[in-house]
Amino acid sequence: SCQEPKPGDLIEIFRIGYQHWAIYVGDGYVVHLAPPSEDPGAGSSKILSSRAVVKLEPLEDVVEDCRYQVNNHYDHTYTPLPVQDIIKSARDMVGKEMEYSIVRKNCEHFVTNLRYGKPRCRQVERARRNLVGGGSAVTLGALVLAGYTMLNRRRKPVTA
Repeated sequence: SCQEPKPGDLIEIFRIGYQHWAIYVGDGYVVHLAPPSEDPGAGSSKILSSRAVVKLEPLEDVVEDCRYQVNNHYDHTYTPLPVQDIIKSARDMVGKEMEYSIVRKNCEHFVTNLRYGKPRCRQVERARRNLVGGGSAVTLGALVLAGYTMLNRRRKPVTA
C-alpha cells in the first residue's frame, strides 16, 4: 500500500536501474524534471542531452507501472520550505527548459531544491562515496550513467 502523498511531498519512483523523482502538488498531479530520454520516441542519443523540461503531469502517468513512495528523505537534515511556497515555485517552473546533468542537475536535485532550497541527490552522493580512490567526475558520470541505461527502452502501454 502506498502512503497517500500530500502537497509538497517528494515522490520516489522506482524505475529499472535508477529512481526518478517528482514533487506532489495536489489533485493527483506532480511536477518533475523530465529528462529528454523520458520523451516518447527519444532515442538513446538523447540520454546525454544537457536539456530537460519541467512538466506538470498526473502522478499515475509519470509512475506508469512502477512502484513509488513518498520519500522526504532530507527532512531530518533540512527544514522544508512552507508548502504554499514549494507548490508555487514548482508550478512556476512548469514548461521551462532547464540545464540537465545526471551528476549535477537531475530530477532529484530539482525536487530537493524545491522542497528544501538545497539541491541534493542521494543517488549521486552514494555513487561518489562508493568510488574507490576518489575517481574523477568523468568516472562518476559514467557510473551514474550506467544506472540510466534502461531509460531509452520505453515500456509498451498496457492494453485492455
